[in-house]
Amino acid sequence: MLYTIGALSLDTRPFGIDEVQRTASADFAEKSVMGAMVAREFMGEGDDKITLSGQILPFKTGGLTELEMAHAFRRSGQKLPVLRGDGVRLGWFVIDSITESHRDLMQDGVGFFVKHSISLTKVSPAGASSNIVGTILSLFGKLG
Repeated sequence: MLYTIGALSLDTRPFGIDEVQRTASADFAEKSVMGAMVAREFMGEGDDKITLSGQILPFKTGGLTELEMAHAFRRSGQKLPVLRGDGVRLGWFVIDSITESHRDLMQDGVGFFVKHSISLTKVSPAGASSNIVGTILSLFGKLG
């Protein structure tokens, strides 16, 4: 496992990623000071964004089900825990956007190669769902 987003596991197959970008910032308030440089007061942690990118081969190894699960998380706006493969907990994130690029379309309109990019933003865990498994099963119609 390379990363997990809630119950969604990203690995080399079937739903693989091969690139990770992380941008984190801090927030500062600017204060004008006569005869000196502008002073900055630390206000706290700013945005923390992660983008996970990769490619799937739906006709060889699958991965479309996992991609649809990521879309379901995005549509629900659910806060999800994100873990890195070495066991480091990165915190709670929401999926802001998902980009897909289908290449070499097959007869059903799905690409033989599907590049994807999942953009996440860190959020406070307050109000996060404690029943991730139930939510996942309901996405696939297994529960009411």
